[in-house]
Amino acid sequence: MTAEVSRPLIGRCALITGSTAGIGLKTAEALAEMGADIVLNGFGEPEVIATLRSHLSERFAVRVVHSDADVSRPHDVSELVGVAREHGRGRLDILINNAGYAFADSGIESFDPKIWDKQLALNLSGPFHAIRCALPGMRAHGWGRIVNVASVLGLVAVPNRVGYVATKHALVGLTKTVALETAGTSITCNAICPGLVNTERVLDGHRLQASESGASIDTVQARAMATRQPSGSYIESADVASVIAFLCGPHAQEVRGAIWTIDGGWSAR
Repeated sequence: MTAEVSRPLIGRCALITGSTAGIGLKTAEALAEMGADIVLNGFGEPEVIATLRSHLSERFAVRVVHSDADVSRPHDVSELVGVAREHGRGRLDILINNAGYAFADSGIESFDPKIWDKQLALNLSGPFHAIRCALPGMRAHGWGRIVNVASVLGLVAVPNRVGYVATKHALVGLTKTVALETAGTSITCNAICPGLVNTERVLDGHRLQASESGASIDTVQARAMATRQPSGSYIESADVASVIAFLCGPHAQEVRGAIWTIDGGWSAR
């Protein structure tokens, strides 16, 4: 088997926002396994970041850098794309918009406007600016892959999550628009919509609900599965990452504007 077949992303550069843990980190691993050089982004202890970089580099024989750019700030996003282009020797081929802010449970009348602004900036404006900055280079090099990590809550709604639901619905709309604007080129744009994923962020949300309601964590988790995710089990980050990796690979050239659910049947209800 040739390197082009077994590692089809050799020579490509991938930027994954929010990639120091969870879905983002698993996506970085999946793309590195396919041969892409990696730009990690996110916050964390310097020693932890250094360990992640060396792990990816040594395990997959790719080049890895990290940026702690704040994706909620347009100037930071512009600089981040510049870092990625420099790392990619003048090109950024793959953009995964994964960074997001989820948990803020409140009805709209009591919803904190500062949280609204934060979710709008990180969940929607961040991807917008990243795509805006990355697309000219992709067009110039004649190839690109953009994957936006939305949510099942970009397709359906639940009460008391107005900021997250609104921004993820808008991210789905952004995805479709960019897909149409790049149709006829070798650049694709798609979104994935995960349900409840087995990440610390999701588990932290369940712990908070348990603390506030006085219920046990097991009760909160069982209730979430019973009312939302028919499969009855969490989705693993690696499974989400494998779908993202497929969308970045050679067999997804005509997958455009797709909104892929990975939600254990949630959106099928």
